[in-house]
Amino acid sequence: MKIFITGLTTVHWGRMEYGNVGNFYIVKSLFEHINRVFPEADVNTTFQMTDEFIEKYNITVKPMDIYYCWKENDLDNALQEFAIAQYYNKTGKCIKKTPYIEEIISSDIIIDLSGDMWGDYADHVGKNRFLVNLLKMRVAQLFGKKTILFAGSQGPFEDELTRDFAQIVYENYTAVLAREPQAIENVKKYGFDTKNTKLFACPAFLFEPVSKDKVTEILDIEKIANDKTLIGVTICGFNMDTQPYDKWPRKDSEYDKWVEILEDAYSKTGARFVFISHSNGFELPPNFKPIHGRDYPILKQLQTILINKGNIPKENLLFLEGVYSPEIIKGVIGNMDMMITGRVHASVAAISQNVPTVFIPYTDSMKSTKILGFATLAGVQEYVASETDEIKRAIQRCYNNRDEIRTILEKNIPKVKETAKSTFDYLKRV
Repeated sequence: MKIFITGLTTVHWGRMEYGNVGNFYIVKSLFEHINRVFPEADVNTTFQMTDEFIEKYNITVKPMDIYYCWKENDLDNALQEFAIAQYYNKTGKCIKKTPYIEEIISSDIIIDLSGDMWGDYADHVGKNRFLVNLLKMRVAQLFGKKTILFAGSQGPFEDELTRDFAQIVYENYTAVLAREPQAIENVKKYGFDTKNTKLFACPAFLFEPVSKDKVTEILDIEKIANDKTLIGVTICGFNMDTQPYDKWPRKDSEYDKWVEILEDAYSKTGARFVFISHSNGFELPPNFKPIHGRDYPILKQLQTILINKGNIPKENLLFLEGVYSPEIIKGVIGNMDMMITGRVHASVAAISQNVPTVFIPYTDSMKSTKILGFATLAGVQEYVASETDEIKRAIQRCYNNRDEIRTILEKNIPKVKETAKSTFDYLKRV
């Protein structure tokens, strides 16, 4: 058995393990459970992982350029492979083999892990990126291979140039294993046939944090005391009204909405806020070292504004200052009494540990329903809020009902985790 894992979550070396924390929740759980279900499989991937990760999960990393590598000829290469696959599909003859086609021919299952990039948003990250992915997956389909669209949140599909082709590719996957219910509603809205689509849950729910003792050690180092109710706060560039998401620097006035929300929350709860960055970064080798990611300066500026205004005592505006692994970040989130987050997988980190959470979707420029989908899986969708007054009310309700919410999560999360685990067991039956 040979499994090839690729897709729009393919990124350069280091970015998966030392960059996007939420993506690492998914990818680590993916390889752990692929190993569990297919212990003898030869697993190959275009994900550029570290040597330690490769050895731990017994995988082979293929060059990124066989899939997509931000070069001018990415689309031309994919179109050529598509023509080769079309000819093969009609005649049974492969007139030319590229490294990607050789990988496809030698594989039994091709897994497309594209997350919420499977749609128009892929092109925010790279030119023609979504079209290249569609062509690559269609090549595998035309060669008669089993293709799985795994753990995604698809859409939107407003680009007419790719929508029709996306529909063909989507409907010809052997199976589409959705990670949350809104993913299915999204494709239905565009007329996609969902007969091969099945609802499961995101592998991120299976990601394990560090031990409680380690969390206590970190909180002691950070001087984060739990003698008051702790409310974790994670927002990112996608939650800011002024875009693009990576805009920097930002004016203090751009934070007015969040200042108003948190001052209102403090006036009604008297809680202690802990700002938690849910993204990391790194300096490139040979001087490699982990550094703070894009969330950190946004949250740090917000904390500074609130301290300077003086309506919330400084001792109730704490910050997780260190650069920590995803396992530690999730562990710290699990120690909160409540969470306010605009990052989807920070919300997963919270609710998977039964932490009552207010979920804040991205702004309209990157509008996504996935956070509603994740909340719905856990039965707490009433705490999804977008507008300022709506968020204020949701925070108040969540705070007042946190014991009840925790009980709901304690009941539902074990089922969600079993559903996430069963995604991998289903792969054996495909």
